[in-house]
Amino acid sequence: MTNNEELDRATGERTVDKLDFRLGPFGAAVPLLFFVVWAITISVMQLSSEVALVLGAVIGVTLGLLLCKSKWEDYAQGLFDGLAQPVGLIAMVAWFYAGMFAQVLQVGGLVEGLVWIGSVTGVEGGLFVALTFLLAAVFSTAVGTGYGTTVAFCTLMYPAGVAVGADPTFMFAAILAGAVFGDNLAPVSDTTIVSATTQNADVPGVVRSRFKYSIAAAIPAAILFGIFGGGGASTTDQASTASILDSVTPDGLIMLVPFALVLILALSGQHLLTSLTWGILSAILLVITLAPGSLGDILSFNPESDTVVEGALVSGLTGYFNMAILILLIVGAAHLMRLGGTMAAITEGLVKWIRNSVRRAELSIWTIVSILNSSITINTAAEIAAAPFVREIGEKYRIHRYRRANMLDAVTSALGYIFPWGAPVLLGWSTIQTIRNQSYDWLPVVEPTAVFPFVFQGWFLFLIMLFAALTGWGLRYEGKNGEELKEKPEE
Repeated sequence: MTNNEELDRATGERTVDKLDFRLGPFGAAVPLLFFVVWAITISVMQLSSEVALVLGAVIGVTLGLLLCKSKWEDYAQGLFDGLAQPVGLIAMVAWFYAGMFAQVLQVGGLVEGLVWIGSVTGVEGGLFVALTFLLAAVFSTAVGTGYGTTVAFCTLMYPAGVAVGADPTFMFAAILAGAVFGDNLAPVSDTTIVSATTQNADVPGVVRSRFKYSIAAAIPAAILFGIFGGGGASTTDQASTASILDSVTPDGLIMLVPFALVLILALSGQHLLTSLTWGILSAILLVITLAPGSLGDILSFNPESDTVVEGALVSGLTGYFNMAILILLIVGAAHLMRLGGTMAAITEGLVKWIRNSVRRAELSIWTIVSILNSSITINTAAEIAAAPFVREIGEKYRIHRYRRANMLDAVTSALGYIFPWGAPVLLGWSTIQTIRNQSYDWLPVVEPTAVFPFVFQGWFLFLIMLFAALTGWGLRYEGKNGEELKEKPEE
């Protein structure tokens, strides 16, 4: 057995603890660096997709193999060691359950129920924009998917808002802002799961600790949407307005019960999979008995389809297949950086600038996460790429794992819905275009470049975390047993 290999005592399998690369630590970073450059390039070319990102990660890992000076079998073993790390596997399984839960809630008509609330309140203009933000925040917190929230609310709430005098730009921005809120706070959100698991933190503790940041951003956001959101002109197409509002019913509001159940179980300390399992079962029961939809909408068999099985449960799984592969590859690439000394070299360089300043350490974390999220258009992928740096620096300065997870997730959730080249912004834009072409030819389409200054929840959350890094607001240190401490413990 070489110096680069050791035997895992628990499993008896060979593991690799060090790899040598051409170009030294930089060579070990090539797999992840190539992925980042690839992601930026396809984003600029407006060719970004999850499959394209997976391909970029595979090519990057292959380039790393060609640069490896150690035995190629050691490189392969090191990669597989990284792929097998619990952080990626936990996030992957949690995504599958969260995806199924989200799809069942949508089948049960939760979106339509929330739109119904807007229709019966009689609000219009800026108040309708503020209400849209609040309802989108509730929905995204319930289902844990900002992307799903963007599509659902752009399909229903956006044309309804424009019809009652809401400014189209602020309507689109309010939908994106609501998606930011839930993506950041929801226990079942993919970014929440990744931020917690990559920092070795429990999801309930992370959610409880970040509530103050989310609310601090949401209150001024709602006020600004109410003040400035009423600049639109009510459409004269009353028939179109009526068709939108009359097509929704309150029946889907019953699906708030499974949402509340998952929230209560998760925050009371139950494992996320336990919480989601009860949420899925209760949601299915309600769909069958009380809510809109049927058992066939949840699961059905169709021999003529590619998947043979169809329905909400299948959609919830398949929606995360590509991201599951991507997270494993990125976690594996990050592990190669650790084996090749890249993480140690970067941390050493940052420590020279940080010295003994925890403020500088947190500012470094905020900057790294911001840069990667400005470059990679799919926020979860950017979060996965930034997570190893956050953990390395945070552990070095004894920053509590909840704080690290919050810094990682808040910036990720914020920037993912702001930039015009971001995937959810482009997704919402294309959704509005589609419904205009199919149903509402009077509907204005807001360009991504026009909406980004007004996604208030995203901007406020981004700036709040910068303020927290600079001032130490909410900072907690980690004790020997993982407890939160107000003062930094002695080394």
